[in-house]
Amino acid sequence: MKGRRMAAYLVSGIVFGLSSGLAPGPLLTLVLTETLRHGKKGGIRVAFAPLITDLPIVVLSLLIIAHLTRTHLAMGIISLFGAGFVVFLGYETFFSPGIEHGESASHMRSLRRGVAVNLLNPHPYLFWMAVGSPIVIRAYHEGMPQAVSFVVGFYLMLVGSKVMLALLTASARHLLLGRAYRLCMKGLGIILWLFAAVLAWDAVGFLAS
Repeated sequence: MKGRRMAAYLVSGIVFGLSSGLAPGPLLTLVLTETLRHGKKGGIRVAFAPLITDLPIVVLSLLIIAHLTRTHLAMGIISLFGAGFVVFLGYETFFSPGIEHGESASHMRSLRRGVAVNLLNPHPYLFWMAVGSPIVIRAYHEGMPQAVSFVVGFYLMLVGSKVMLALLTASARHLLLGRAYRLCMKGLGIILWLFAAVLAWDAVGFLAS
């Protein structure tokens, strides 16, 4: 049973990480532009930026949410807000128009640029406050391995997917603009909506108790 719960949290982390990693946004755009300008090494450096920027975001979010989730009412409200945010993520993912290749005007190093962009991107803050922290706290109550499995799955796919896209950009740009990418994003969007339904159901349970 414990192994199944670990696997469930791992899969949740993988889905959220993959959808976040592939979704068009400032950091992904920077991965692609740095790859086009400086080669795959430049894009890969940017892809690792979340491992530097997200630690304070995650810790602060966990501290705040852990304090708020002491009552069922607060947990219900947070779960409801999280469900709404995941619906929005699903919408962005499902209707993603594809990846655009832009030009970057700054002369900062690739990793420093990635760190700056991610720190100024509101999505990591919203995700960890509304979705990630409540899941990690719930998993922690079941056991530390469950919580770790979610975080590992999330960042493995968040960084790994961007590294993969950097490699594809360097070797086969046409794959990023094809039908396969759009179908992948639509599938991830549907999965995110299913997760939103689960969070909404949890919210109803907390608010009704």
